[in-house]
Amino acid sequence: MEIFTYMEKYDYEQLVFCQDKSSGLKAIIAIHDTTLGPALGGTRMWTYKSESEAIEDALRLAKGMTYKNAAAGLNLGGGKTVIIGDPKKDKNPEMFRAFGRYIQGLNGRYITAEDVGTTVHDMDLIHLETDFVTGISPESGSSGNPSPVTAYGVYKGMKASAMEAYGSDSLEGKTVAIQGVGNVAYALCEFLHEEGAKLIVADINKQSVERAVEAFGATAVDPEDIYDVECDIYAPCALGATVNDDTISRIKAKVIAGSANNQLKSSKHGDIIHEKGIVYAPDYVINSGGVINVADELVGYNQERAMKKVETIYDSLTRVYEISRRDNIPTYVAADRMAEERIEAKRNSRSQFLLNDHHILSRR
Repeated sequence: MEIFTYMEKYDYEQLVFCQDKSSGLKAIIAIHDTTLGPALGGTRMWTYKSESEAIEDALRLAKGMTYKNAAAGLNLGGGKTVIIGDPKKDKNPEMFRAFGRYIQGLNGRYITAEDVGTTVHDMDLIHLETDFVTGISPESGSSGNPSPVTAYGVYKGMKASAMEAYGSDSLEGKTVAIQGVGNVAYALCEFLHEEGAKLIVADINKQSVERAVEAFGATAVDPEDIYDVECDIYAPCALGATVNDDTISRIKAKVIAGSANNQLKSSKHGDIIHEKGIVYAPDYVINSGGVINVADELVGYNQERAMKKVETIYDSLTRVYEISRRDNIPTYVAADRMAEERIEAKRNSRSQFLLNDHHILSRR
C-alpha cells in the first residue's frame, strides 16, 4: 500500500513502527487524530498474514477510535496499536515492557488499553514503563472489569432508542431479543430484568443461555432462530455483521440496539433499515461505556463520576436521532456527522485562537 497516500486521504497524523529484537516485539501504533486530545485506543495482538494487513488494521481501528471518542464526548483523539504475533504463544514480559518504553517516548500523544489478544496482566507490564496506559489491575488504580459499565451504557442507549421508536423510554413490558449472552450481555440482562423487560436469549454456549434463563426467566431459542422471534428490540451482543442480507427481512423489531461491534455487515444495510423505519443505535456510540470508563482513570478513577458520564450515552444517541431526522440520513451516517461536527468545532476554535494570538503579537 502507498502509506502516505492513504494517510493523507484519511488525514492520519502518525504511524509508528516499534521493533525489539530480543523480545520479538513487532508493533505498529497508528494515531489518527488528536484534535480533541491525546489518542486513546487499545493494543491488539493478532496473527496477521502480512505486515500490510497489520498496518491496514491499525489504521482502520485508529480512525474508528477517533469517531468513538468524539461521539462519546471525550476530550480524546483516536489511536490504536497492533502487535504482530500469536497471543497464545508469542508473549513474554519483556515484549510488553519494550512496548511500554515506545509509548513513553510518545510523551502522552498516545494512551493504550486492553484489546483483542491482550490482558490486564499485559497492561500491568506496560505500566512498569509508562503511565500512559489504562485498564491495569484495580490494585494499581484501574476501574476493574469493564463489562457491567459497558452494559449500563447499552441499557441507557436502549432506552433512548425506545424513546425514538415508541415515544417512551420505558422498557417495562418490552420484549428484547438478545443475540449472545457473554459478560456484557448478561449484565445488560440484569438491568433489563430489573425494569420489567421480557427477555429472549440465544448463544452457542448453552451454559450462558441456561444461566440467563435461570436468573431472569428468559426464553431460550436456538442461535439461528433469534432473528425470527417477535420482539420490540433486537440486541446484537456477540458477533458483528448480524444485520445483513439474510437477516434484515427476518428481524421484526422496531429497534436494533446492542453491544456488538460492526453490527452492520456493510453500509448498505444501514441504508436498508433506515428505509424500513427501524431505529438503529450505531454500535460505536451505544457501546462506548467501556472507553468512557477507562478514560476516567486518566484523572484518577471515580466510579460515580464515570457512571454519570456513561449515562450521557442516552443524550448522545438522542442527538444522533435528531441529526438523522434533520438531514434525512441513516443513523450510522448521523453518528459520523455528530463526531465530525465536534472535531471540526474544536479545530475552528483552535484556528480562531491562533488567529487572535497572531493579531495580539503583531500589535506589539
